[in-house]
Amino acid sequence: MAERERIGLDNLSPADGSRSASKRVGRGHGSGLGKTSGRGHKGQKARSGASIPAWFEGGQMPLYRRTPKRGFHPRNRREWSIVNLGDLERVAGDEIDPQVLREHGLIGSLKHPVKILARGEPPRALTVRAHAFSAAAREKIEAAGGSAQVIE
Repeated sequence: MAERERIGLDNLSPADGSRSASKRVGRGHGSGLGKTSGRGHKGQKARSGASIPAWFEGGQMPLYRRTPKRGFHPRNRREWSIVNLGDLERVAGDEIDPQVLREHGLIGSLKHPVKILARGEPPRALTVRAHAFSAAAREKIEAAGGSAQVIE
């Protein structure tokens, strides 16, 4: 069995085919990159110092200026998962929290805080835990003998 050569910093070399010689432009027409050096004839990109940003559209009205812009979009907008009181009929049990609402398909994910709104009537006395309640929803839950607990 042949003894393997030890690899060290003194005998490293790139893998075969991973390195290629750089293009030598402007070295005669026989090289294929002579005369205009691969830049074609005239035009903005044939000139020295030509660097055109990726979004430049040749002087045409650019896309970001053609598209309509309207309204105010707050960066720190808080998105809520909304659940109405009437929807709670579909939930079995008297203890309701975001996890239970997710299991019953009333909210899409637990990523957003849950807010309970007053549309409909609570089906029975419920203990509802959510991140926020509308004032009317809180009143209806408590009038039905339940409690509304805010999750921090």
